[in-house]
Amino acid sequence: MIKPLGWAVFMSKMLKLPSKADFKDPQDKPQYIKGTQNDWGFTPTFMPFFTPQHPGLKHHQDSCDTIGKEFKDLHDKCCDAISFAVDMWRLQAKFKDLKVMAVCAIGSPGCLDGPKLESNIKNAPSVAALSGNYAKYRDAVAKGVSKCFADWQGQVMVPGLPWYPAFAAFPGPQGPPMPNVPMPLITCVSSKMTSIIMPNDMKAAMIDALPQSMKKEDKDKQHEALFESIATVASLAFTIWLAAQQVMLVMGKGPIPTFAPPYVPVGPVLGGDNIAAPGHLIA
Repeated sequence: MIKPLGWAVFMSKMLKLPSKADFKDPQDKPQYIKGTQNDWGFTPTFMPFFTPQHPGLKHHQDSCDTIGKEFKDLHDKCCDAISFAVDMWRLQAKFKDLKVMAVCAIGSPGCLDGPKLESNIKNAPSVAALSGNYAKYRDAVAKGVSKCFADWQGQVMVPGLPWYPAFAAFPGPQGPPMPNVPMPLITCVSSKMTSIIMPNDMKAAMIDALPQSMKKEDKDKQHEALFESIATVASLAFTIWLAAQQVMLVMGKGPIPTFAPPYVPVGPVLGGDNIAAPGHLIA
């Protein structure tokens, strides 16, 4: 995943620490500045997630560095967890209930079967040990991404793709199990594809999954910046993945009712199906 893209999205929100809701300038501002004149300084930070309310004030800068690093680490760990969950899903995913008609494979929406991502995201090695509010952020990310991924998966169909050219005219009464011609997963269209290739749906689902109490306390909407940055990275990764992921080893088979040797020595497979076994997306 292209994590620096998410860093840039978060940084573009220009969030400050202390937050605007919690910080007020002291009444005796000159004395406040004078009393902290030995604390001025800048900490070099690449793509800072937060900037200080008083630029250059060391304890404000320290807060930005510390909390910013924690948010950056959380962002990166959640991205790794999503990648881990999709890899686990690929090992178990399979196409089922396909219809084989000569060279074509036809699958109605819902023909792609696989487990939910939520538990694998939560239990990914990078985020399993998180606790407190960070665990709640993780759970919201897991639930939001899982929902959008399930929406996409539930509408995946196989629109008559030419997966079995040998079944156009096969010399036998039965077409034996035969692997499909490998094709990119994006050729198996879904009416809910925008749920995973556009960040808006994922961001909204993550926000909905976060406890209301946390959203109410977060006056500066830091959670929205975090979720938008993760959703942006994930949506771009899903877009690349759909085009790169190959669908293969979908074993099609079926009868050849027109086979009648010696007068009709070959015929097309009609009314065939496939073997629904995991491994169709492992490559």
